[in-house]
Amino acid sequence: MSIDSTWLRCPNCFSDLEAVSERVFGCADGHRFDRSKHGYLTLLPPRAPRTLGDDREMLSARAELLGGGTYARIAEALVAELLDGRSALDAARGLRVADLGCGTGYYSERLRSAIPGTDILLADRSPDAVRMALRAVPSATGVVLDVWRPLPIRDASVDVILDVFAPRNPSEFARILRPGGRLLVVVPTASHLSELRESGGLIDIPAEKAATVSAQLQVAGFMPLSGRRIEYGVEADAHLRMLIAGMGPSSHHAAALAPIEDDVDTRRMSVSVDVLAFDMPGS
Repeated sequence: MSIDSTWLRCPNCFSDLEAVSERVFGCADGHRFDRSKHGYLTLLPPRAPRTLGDDREMLSARAELLGGGTYARIAEALVAELLDGRSALDAARGLRVADLGCGTGYYSERLRSAIPGTDILLADRSPDAVRMALRAVPSATGVVLDVWRPLPIRDASVDVILDVFAPRNPSEFARILRPGGRLLVVVPTASHLSELRESGGLIDIPAEKAATVSAQLQVAGFMPLSGRRIEYGVEADAHLRMLIAGMGPSSHHAAALAPIEDDVDTRRMSVSVDVLAFDMPGS
């Protein structure tokens, strides 16, 4: 695992980061950041708490669910969306893809397999997530960051941003994406896993979430390119339903999980998401 500093800037002064030694990266103003033994950098702003984000239990549940192929069609849609627009992104060179809110690294790993030579930045607020994602994509650069703050990523250094079930910072996304770059966003619809929501096992999803997200991104200068809805059913036994509930915030609420544990029958669950593609206009 190595760090490609051409992605990165200092979270304190926003100067470019460069390698000072094999394990230390720094800026011209003297700020220094050590690469962890697991291969990633922690680039949080001053006084930021160090232990937020998804915990190991949530990530383990997500890894098992994704490893079983439950969301494989979503990954396939992302790859197809990227391949469809690759000529506009410059097929003559390797793509630089920033997976913001990378989680386990599942979607980046699928993308890297489909498009060899892709350079990937794996970023998440959770150190455990970045560590797990780097195991999935060892050649990537891994960074712990706070998406709600100015990102420790250089201006116009990214060809493609992946944002899958993750928070968005539209103005910062616009800054780091190069002109002509692509933003791919996956958001759930109100029908997504509705059977679990009806039983109280998951939090609700606002109606017209995709339209709201699109409007926010357009204010930051993004131009909508396409949108495709991915909908299908999965046969989910109690274990799979517990994984679904356990990979998100509901995992912290025993009362929300109790109805799932008590229902041992296999149920058909609805997967329903919108895959949205946006362009960053410019020459």
